Amino acid sequence: MRKSHPVRRAVLAGAATVSGIVLLLSLKPASDPGSAQAAGGQLPPAAAGQAPQGGVNGAVTGDAAQTQYGAVQVRLTMSGGKITQAEAVQAPKGGRSDQITASSVPRLNQAAVAAQSADIDAVSGATYTSAGYKKSLQSALDKAKASAGGAQGSGNAQTVTGDVAQTQYGPVQVRITVAGGKITNAEAVQAPKGGRSDQITSASVPRLNQAAVAAGSAEIDAVSGATYTSAGYKKSLQSALDKAPAGGGSSQAAGSGGGQARTQTLTGSVAQTQYGPVQVRITVAGGKITNAEAVQAPKGGRSDQITSASVPRLNQAAVAAGNAQIDAVSGATYTSAGYKQSLQSALDQAGG
Repeated sequence: MRKSHPVRRAVLAGAATVSGIVLLLSLKPASDPGSAQAAGGQLPPAAAGQAPQGGVNGAVTGDAAQTQYGAVQVRLTMSGGKITQAEAVQAPKGGRSDQITASSVPRLNQAAVAAQSADIDAVSGATYTSAGYKKSLQSALDKAKASAGGAQGSGNAQTVTGDVAQTQYGPVQVRITVAGGKITNAEAVQAPKGGRSDQITSASVPRLNQAAVAAGSAEIDAVSGATYTSAGYKKSLQSALDKAPAGGGSSQAAGSGGGQARTQTLTGSVAQTQYGPVQVRITVAGGKITNAEAVQAPKGGRSDQITSASVPRLNQAAVAAGNAQIDAVSGATYTSAGYKQSLQSALDQAGG
């Protein structure tokens, strides 16, 4: 029998190895859809936290988020549904808070514009401020999303977050989803907690959520044994309904003759003052303020006298001016400042 030459065997083995490598390489896909993520790149963010792409323009102010060191509130400027500017209209102040705010807020503002969402990193050394900023930022985005949904058609689902209602046992805040002019979902994003409040909240909030969806309004019964939570829930729910655009349960057509003007009731964010919170609700028709009222104002002791004397004048001034550029009432500096801030927040929601 003829034996193979050792050199020939080596050449054949080498050729087989090269062929195998070529075959394996030909089976590898040209691109790996997960490679960008595996390499540390970024995939498109989830739609739930993004700035709404519905052509929203103008300023939108988020709800004030209470933190251990003070309130944080974010205002966005939007163009074509994108965040073009972010600013904190409220932030912790006094003592060391001044230094933390001065170093962290500008970075948070930049991050909000860059991310176009509330999915931003906390600033090191400013944990509470960062958490409050993100919460208020998400609230502003929710409002912008609701506004975009209203512009596209009342059949679209809109998510609207009500203002925080302070109760004796803690804050209550309600978020609703509205579609076709009806509440399709309600949830409490804040509720009293700690000690016995945990038990009361867990028993009452699910029932309040169900009642809100069933009623389609804030005219719901208080849950027995949860009087304060129920009252706060209804107040925040009404605020959310006020913010819902046309078709969301708070806007209506009005007018006479051949013209029709949409009427909206809008509740501004709570403005914290040295003597207590101030919150303004306005009615807008045909682009003008037709009514203004303070749904919250400082009370107790001398504040009762100051409030009763100043608030009616501030209400009249708001209607007369049609904007938040109104004079402070003499002797009611803090109340006037809070009123103007909440009024501006309501006007931001109206797009004015």
